[in-house]
Amino acid sequence: MSLGDSIRRGALWLIVGNTGSQVLTFAFGIILARLLTPEDFGMLVTIQVFTGLAGFVAGGGMGQALVRASEATKQDYDIVFTLQLAIGCAIYAAFYFAAPWFASWYDTPLYANLLRVSALSFILRPFVNLPGSVLHREMRYKAQTAVRITTLVVSSVVSIGMAYRGQGVWSLIIGGLAGSMCSMAMLIRLSGWRPGFSLDIRRGRKVARYGLLVSINDIVTYLRNQATNFILGKTLGAAPVGLFNKADSLARMPHGLITGPVYQVLFRALAKEQANWDKSRYLFFRSLSLVAVYVTPLYVGVYWTAEPLIALLYGTKWAEAAAPLAILALAGPFLTIANLSGCVLAARNQLGRELVVQLIVLALTVAATLAGLRYGLRGIAGALVLVTIYNALHMYRLASQCLNATWKQLPVSMLPAATLNAILASVLFVLDHYMPGTVRDNNPAYLAVVMVTGALTYALCFLYLPIASLGSEQHRWKQKLRLVSSTVP
Repeated sequence: MSLGDSIRRGALWLIVGNTGSQVLTFAFGIILARLLTPEDFGMLVTIQVFTGLAGFVAGGGMGQALVRASEATKQDYDIVFTLQLAIGCAIYAAFYFAAPWFASWYDTPLYANLLRVSALSFILRPFVNLPGSVLHREMRYKAQTAVRITTLVVSSVVSIGMAYRGQGVWSLIIGGLAGSMCSMAMLIRLSGWRPGFSLDIRRGRKVARYGLLVSINDIVTYLRNQATNFILGKTLGAAPVGLFNKADSLARMPHGLITGPVYQVLFRALAKEQANWDKSRYLFFRSLSLVAVYVTPLYVGVYWTAEPLIALLYGTKWAEAAAPLAILALAGPFLTIANLSGCVLAARNQLGRELVVQLIVLALTVAATLAGLRYGLRGIAGALVLVTIYNALHMYRLASQCLNATWKQLPVSMLPAATLNAILASVLFVLDHYMPGTVRDNNPAYLAVVMVTGALTYALCFLYLPIASLGSEQHRWKQKLRLVSSTVP
């Protein structure tokens, strides 16, 4: 199997895993919401605010260092395992001794035991991270998807069973630990990895240095994503935070479903081809072009249907989230550029340069949010789109320098997606103009007409427009469609 086929197949399995996980999480979440109280979930979220931040330190990004390395020996894995286990134990000890103070701060004694039990996951993480890195390095994404789905099912079933028996918040804590143990057992068995210890300081320092940069980048990104929510909460109150967070999460969903999985596969492929400049450039621009083709129509759809979509899914009380959702959807293509450019920097050990960009973007995010406040949620969304565009262009500049690429190659790679989506937007504009008012005023009917018409238009243009750079992709889909039609009676 060629490297391109491996990337395509790996991305497909990760997308399947992402989609399946979201569907299952949504379904299990409905059941748990009926069995538990808001207070139970609130206690878990309060704990996760602190354990989540510590989680960036626990892994230390060292697993990603192993995936990126051109070669990784058993000793390298043993060094990372030793370091991660030591860090995990230190974090657990910190939470264990801080638990009484934490419970006192919130004036809830139960928090002490909840935090101590929940923090056990930090001791388990090295036994999950290391075999997971083995599978990632070997590009065994089908196995990773199987583990992810199984872990989610086990965790949710345990939580639901305990919640049904009246265990309250403990059902969520124990369910999470059960999922971690299931993931650990499956990953160790599938990867063939076995724990070992090593104190080779020289080799460990090299791995830890890269891992530290990964962790710092993750923390800055986390702070950047939370900055707007924090400012909104302090200035406009809880309701605007909920509305904007709903809009932002929906706007990022296509990015999470498609671009995120491609990042994981492309990262390993670029790391594997570090010495081959031509191959690396091809992999980056080909991935960028195809991801844009597949993900951009979803953003066009979100932009076009934001108001009826919000009303149908969440009800009229969420109507004010529609305007910022439509504006944030405009940032979709730039999220793809920034994300895959970051993949190049990570694969070529240029995370220090990316960190500078993320710090600048964090400052710009704060400034944009404050500047947009006077114009409400729409103003904030518009200002953040500008920040996203800056981030994409700056990240691409760094990636192009790493690959000896040019600025001209960026619009060329995005041209197929731009062409297809310009046609899609034009068709939707005409459709919306001539649609009967009875259909336009009926949210389900409007969404159905727009989705079916848009999907058919895009599919036909994708398959039959003479776009040279999509020739092989068109041929591959036509073969699949012929195969499907030949099996239908």
